[in-house]
Amino acid sequence: MTFLKAKDTISGQEGRAFATINNQVEEMFYIKTLEATVEKQKAEVKTLGRRGVQHKATGWSGSGTMTIFYMTSRFRQMMLDYMKTGVDTYFDIEVTNEDPTSSIGYQTITLRDVNLDSVIMASLDTESDALEEEVAFTFDGVDINNKFGTPAL
Repeated sequence: MTFLKAKDTISGQEGRAFATINNQVEEMFYIKTLEATVEKQKAEVKTLGRRGVQHKATGWSGSGTMTIFYMTSRFRQMMLDYMKTGVDTYFDIEVTNEDPTSSIGYQTITLRDVNLDSVIMASLDTESDALEEEVAFTFDGVDINNKFGTPAL
């Protein structure tokens, strides 16, 4: 009988992320969580001879959030540049999940043309040991650079 070994699950702490902003690569060591989701856009289609509504995929939309430790001014500066000049910044984020305990190897995903939705410009919190901020974003493309393998059962 085959079964999944617990060691082959991926630890969320075993990973890294890099942003390429204006041709400069920056390690995003300040990320606490990151989640990027693709949602299909669908149209409802009614046809003769069928009472039910069918659905047809017509496109997609990419969005996400990342919770980061409040310790970089990079995103605030990007937002301020947009506010003052109207020139927006699009950049790529490469995320690698690699748990050395797992037999499945690693996966690397690149989010293309990431664009920030909102940024906290200033923050204080007397109850917090470490300030954090949630940054919402959209993206316009995705590449899978490396895929997970099959676990050794």
